[in-house]
Amino acid sequence: MTGKVIWHMTMSMDGFIADQDDEVDWALGYGGPEELGNEVIRTTGAFMCGGRVIGDTKPYGGAWQGPIFVLTHKDPALAPEPLTFLSGDIRDCVDIGLKAANGKNLVVTGGSVPRQSIEAGLVDEIVLHVVPVLLGAGVRFFDSPGSPVVKLDVITANAGKFGAEFRLRVVR
Repeated sequence: MTGKVIWHMTMSMDGFIADQDDEVDWALGYGGPEELGNEVIRTTGAFMCGGRVIGDTKPYGGAWQGPIFVLTHKDPALAPEPLTFLSGDIRDCVDIGLKAANGKNLVVTGGSVPRQSIEAGLVDEIVLHVVPVLLGAGVRFFDSPGSPVVKLDVITANAGKFGAEFRLRVVR
């Protein structure tokens, strides 16, 4: 069984994943429906992000453990435990992540890594949590002017007091 590539992210109502200072603290405290988040944690075999998320050596607050890959131009020998630094073509990096996931899913998160992955046709699903916050500026969820349109099918959508969550399938 081969795992899927899942783009997992929390976003503000106005489409930002980080504020103008590249911080994500604004997203804390929004519990919302946890079933989808728990499912992602349970089915994840490996985690991949970019250098901006490098300080996160405990994805999901430590609720998940496994291989963590960081796409960066830094020397792989400088990677602190438990991180593995990767560089090169996104297809090769995602392939390494999927192999490390050992049949489970590879989660990609952040700004650049998911963008590169979806543009290369590698993302199978997006799991998106939208919280009731307006940031006004920051890092956009998907910022790729000139990219081809990416069509999505809604698999599930749930809303509650703390926001909404969506599972979407990338239409090939």
